[in-house]
Amino acid sequence: MDHDETGPVHLRRIDPSRNMRRFYTLAIQPTLFGGASVIRNWGRIGTSGQSKMETFDSDDDAAAVRLERTKRRRGYRDSGAP
Repeated sequence: MDHDETGPVHLRRIDPSRNMRRFYTLAIQPTLFGGASVIRNWGRIGTSGQSKMETFDSDDDAAAVRLERTKRRRGYRDSGAP
C-alpha cells in the first residue's frame, strides 16, 4: 500500500480455466490508542466472503504492505485491471 493512500486496496484474481473468481480487500484503520487495525476481507466474487482484523500497537502499515505484496505475487490484480 502506498503510504499516502487512505482508502482500501481492492484486488481480484480471475482465472476462468480454473473456475477461479476471487476478491481480496485490505484496509488500515487507526485505533483509539494510536495503533492501527489491518482489516482483510476475501472470498469468491459475488459472496460476502470472510473477514479478519489484526490490531497493532503502532500505526506502521508494514504488515499491510507485506500482505498486499504476497497477494500480488499470487496473481491478484487491482479491481479495475483485466
